[in-house]
Amino acid sequence: MLWSDPKNEPPKELRDLQEAFRRLGLFLALAMVVAMIVLGLR
Repeated sequence: MLWSDPKNEPPKELRDLQEAFRRLGLFLALAMVVAMIVLGLR
């Protein structure tokens, strides 16, 4: 971390961003699997 924060937990914005990235990664993985299946079935 660049800034010095005495608390152990990251700020709320960072937690929300991590949550959003987790959802985005999950969605991307699902989309990738679906695309593979669709391309494989052709």
